[in-house]
Amino acid sequence: MAGSVGHARTWRRGTAPLLVVLASCTSTTPPPTDSMPARAPAERTVVVAVIDGDTVDVRIAGRAERVRLIGVDTPETVHPNKPVECYGPEASARLSELLPPGTEIDLAGDVEERDRYGRLLAYVLRRTDDLFVNLALVAEGYAGILPLPPNTAFAADLEAAEATARAARLGRWGSCAAGAGR
Repeated sequence: MAGSVGHARTWRRGTAPLLVVLASCTSTTPPPTDSMPARAPAERTVVVAVIDGDTVDVRIAGRAERVRLIGVDTPETVHPNKPVECYGPEASARLSELLPPGTEIDLAGDVEERDRYGRLLAYVLRRTDDLFVNLALVAEGYAGILPLPPNTAFAADLEAAEATARAARLGRWGSCAAGAGR
């Protein structure tokens, strides 16, 4: 079904050879599917808290990190200089549903390791079912795309998911007058 989480699971794994795996939860690599960035064994990563719709705090082998999801942008909810935006609370709630505290995840990087605020940049894969969280948020209409070159390994997939969500008026695209325009 287009625009659903199930749809988000059907995207190509390993289509970005520049990906560097930053963290994972076990020492085994699952068999490749056509849905996610490539992954390799690394350190155990667990969600500690969801900050907003596109940012989470995690613990990687005992070390705390703030992670900004690559390629996606959700409406603001915690920005110190901006009001809460339409569909921001829903986006944050959805990410909290997808990644409640204690969820084991894998993080796959792109070209740049950190953003200008020092946050780790990553594509997030939920360990239990290989859900590509960045893509799911876009496909379900909770997030729009935010291409930030050179971190564009999955830009085409995210763009396609956004176009489908917009056309179906899913999430923010059907609920927010300004959301449909960008």
